[in-house]
Amino acid sequence: MAEWQDAEHVRFMLDDCETWAVVGLSGNPDRTAYEIAALLQRRGKRIVPIHPTAPVVLGEQGYASLADVPFPIDVVDVFRRSEAAGEYAEQAVAVGARAVWFQLGVIDEDAFLRTAEAGVPMVMDACPAIEWRRRRA
Repeated sequence: MAEWQDAEHVRFMLDDCETWAVVGLSGNPDRTAYEIAALLQRRGKRIVPIHPTAPVVLGEQGYASLADVPFPIDVVDVFRRSEAAGEYAEQAVAVGARAVWFQLGVIDEDAFLRTAEAGVPMVMDACPAIEWRRRRA
């Protein structure tokens, strides 16, 4: 298992973190971000849509950027291509998020190193739905 899929970091985010800012979340129910955000809600998490148009999604007000969110964020969950994801890890550190999660297929090793150096746990190339399923196995 890659260093960026540390079991303790996964456990911390799934068990101890409540507010998940979901970068790239729109109101399109056919998108994976929507499906995962709905799962997070079913698991008792508060979701915060982060999207340039700041839509209300799954009953939660969206924000155009992480810096616009007026309350603390626990996890920044990034649904962006690898080449665009790193900036959100940096923004997560800047706004004081407790952790960063890059979804399946999203990998930026430099962003991982910078985030780790800032003392913020980060998981990459992973999916909360899959991680919760693994726990039941």
